[in-house]
Parts: sequence; structure tokens; C-alpha cells
Amino acid sequence: MSLSELIAGVEDHEKSLTVFNTDTETVESVRDQFRDRNLSVRAERTESGRPGSFVVLSSEREGDEDEVVTATNVEDVLSAPAGTEPGLDDDVHHPILDHLDETMFTSYDTEQMVAASREMEDRAWRLGEGSVYAGFQRLSILSDQMDVYTRLAAQENLDVHAYAYPDASVPDHDTDLTIHVERTEEIAESWFVVYDGNGVDVNKCALLAEERDDRAFYGFWTYDPETVDWIVDYLESAYGRIEQ
Repeated sequence: MSLSELIAGVEDHEKSLTVFNTDTETVESVRDQFRDRNLSVRAERTESGRPGSFVVLSSEREGDEDEVVTATNVEDVLSAPAGTEPGLDDDVHHPILDHLDETMFTSYDTEQMVAASREMEDRAWRLGEGSVYAGFQRLSILSDQMDVYTRLAAQENLDVHAYAYPDASVPDHDTDLTIHVERTEEIAESWFVVYDGNGVDVNKCALLAEERDDRAFYGFWTYDPETVDWIVDYLESAYGRIEQ
């Protein structure tokens, strides 16, 4: 399995959230509520307009109709008691959130994925131990990020690897940063930041995305240790050429 196939597998497991009998503004509010979850939101209306507004979470079954997982009122999805953060400890969200993977988030939003990658870099910096694997697509992009990654590599107990396609010279540096120059389409199209948490499952995290159009990406970030371990194992076994 390749990085692209892993992304496709995540995308194939996308669930559907159908919002019935409500207005466009409410549908957009629901879509925004779950914008980083691995599901699509669509609007429909029952023939009679009854019952009132509600949402249905479903998953696709191959060669068959969607399987309904759960349903609840729109108001329950959108409302949250004062002083709580939606999706953390909010009982009214549980009918939907109980059936969503709390370790997997997906997005087409580049800014959102940049924020997720920065959080992972910051986690590695704060913990200061383990290994970081970062894919920049091209050496010219890596050059713009060298300040961040040479700073990470300066951490004595942090092993930092950068992967890029050679469209420019390898950036000069005097740190322990390991640069993997790879002439493959996969590296040229993939953006990733992976932190192995120094072997501690609760600290593991990864972002993986692919460029599907000019600077337009689809990807996911995850805190699932098995997924992080798979990406680390794949990178270590598939890519070994080093230029520093």
C-alpha cells in the first residue's frame, strides 16, 4: 500500500450526514460544525416535510443502499451548553460523535492542514524526543521551512527527516537534519508531517495529504497510533537515499 492508497482508504470510509427539512443556512452551520470530520454533509427534504428538521448519519455499503447508523434532531447537533467545547464533553453531540472516529480528521482546507502540521511540529519540539518525518514535495519548498526544521533538528534527542523531490539544490545546514532526496511522483505530490511520539502511543500524530490540483490538497490528520506506525514503517522502508 502506498501513501496515496492510504489517503484513498480514509476517503472511502467517509460517512454521510443528511440534514432533512431545514433551510440552507442551517445546513451550512451543520457542515461547519463537522468540517474536519471524515463525513460529507448534504441536504434533503421528505415529501411531506415531516417530521421536523433532523439529521441522519449513514455509511455506504458496497452494492447496496446506505446503512443508517444513527439519527437525531438538528437542534441537538447545533446546540451546546454554555461553557463547553463542542465535541469534547457535550452530551447533545454524542448521538453523532459516538459513531465518528475521534482520532481521524479530514480536510480540503490547506490552512486547516497547515495549522494541524504546526501543532505536530510543536508537539515534537515540546517533548524533544523521538523522530519526525516531514514531506515537503520539493526541495524549493523545504528551503522555505529550513528555519523551523533546523531548529527541530537541533534538539539533541529528536531525529528529524525531511523528504523532497529535487527541483533545486539541497539546502545548506549545519545540523543533524537528514534530507532524503527522492525522485518519485509520490514524494513530489505528498505533504506529510509525522511524529512517532518517541514510542508513546498517546503522543503519536501524523498529517498526510496529496496535491490533487495546483496547490489544492486533500488529506487527513490522525492521532491513531497504528496509522502513525504504518506511515513511519512505510517511509523508513521505501525511502533511504540521503543527501545532507
